[in-house]
Amino acid sequence: MMAIATELAPADTALPPVHLQAGPAGADTDPLDFALLNDFQRGFPLVAEPWAELGARLGCSADEVLARLARLRDGGKVSRVGPVFAPNRIGASTLAAMAVPVGDLPRVAAIVNAFAGVNHNYRREHRYNLWFVASSTDEAALARLLADMGAATGCPPIALPLVEEFHIDLGFDLASGRRTRHVVDPAAPRPRLSAADWRLIDALHDGLPWLARPYQAVAEAAGLTESVVLDTLAGWQADGTLRRFGVVVKHRELGYRANAMCVWAVPEAKVSRLGHLLASHDGVSLCYRRRLDGDWPYNLFCMIHGRSREAVAARREALAAEVGLAGYPHAVLFSTDCYKQCGARYQAPAP
Repeated sequence: MMAIATELAPADTALPPVHLQAGPAGADTDPLDFALLNDFQRGFPLVAEPWAELGARLGCSADEVLARLARLRDGGKVSRVGPVFAPNRIGASTLAAMAVPVGDLPRVAAIVNAFAGVNHNYRREHRYNLWFVASSTDEAALARLLADMGAATGCPPIALPLVEEFHIDLGFDLASGRRTRHVVDPAAPRPRLSAADWRLIDALHDGLPWLARPYQAVAEAAGLTESVVLDTLAGWQADGTLRRFGVVVKHRELGYRANAMCVWAVPEAKVSRLGHLLASHDGVSLCYRRRLDGDWPYNLFCMIHGRSREAVAARREALAAEVGLAGYPHAVLFSTDCYKQCGARYQAPAP
């Protein structure tokens, strides 16, 4: 079983109505909206009528919960309510990048987006300026997918697969920036997924439907029962297959308008120790070691989100000094455009 240790920020649990208040990231957000955005990024109720459960916790009706979440979705603040799978627990995935002539970026980004295996695609400030996450059924299929992208765009991608995870979870507290830290057993076995499991994964790709009993609708789409769906999701949370299940927010629309991928070239003998140390600090939303490819020299990555470039740059400088990274070659890749952001679409392996 995958061992997961967590350090919970106070806002990681639902707050009673008397304590509802918008933090700095939600200064102009209705307190109830802020609670829905912030407090249920993880730990979303796995019960037959989850919207009613949320309403009971927040002092409102299930209909109001649904109406507010739908409005937040339509306003671009919520991507979906559903699963976030842990990296490389099902299928195969990698971070990839292309060096694209600036004038050709819209065309190339559109071609990349059209591949079903792409779930995030951003422009970043670097010679490698198009960064995306690609997923497929297995390593061989993933390699074919990347080769097809290179052929279709004329820009061969570099592939930077995950080697070691230090912290991966964008479900951080929107007011304080604190987050739940995951410590993952690298030797944990991958889950053995049945055909029914794969049908459930496919049915959940776009998140829960906005119905009174959403798990029942998911179960019908997957050819399962509601109780099997709830039990399976609970089991995946327990064994680490699911990183979290809940409200998936869009941080840029919530005031975190600056984010940077910060990278360092660290000797392999030191990268694990420094990566764990870096990941222990609040403000680091993603942190991992990746395999090198081509002329890309950086093996230690972290993501920092903030309300301004200046805030992100200052936090990066402080972290580098505190962790002991200041002396290593580094780069800071700010994101400037988002071409695609959705949940990963996982496909069952061929029978």
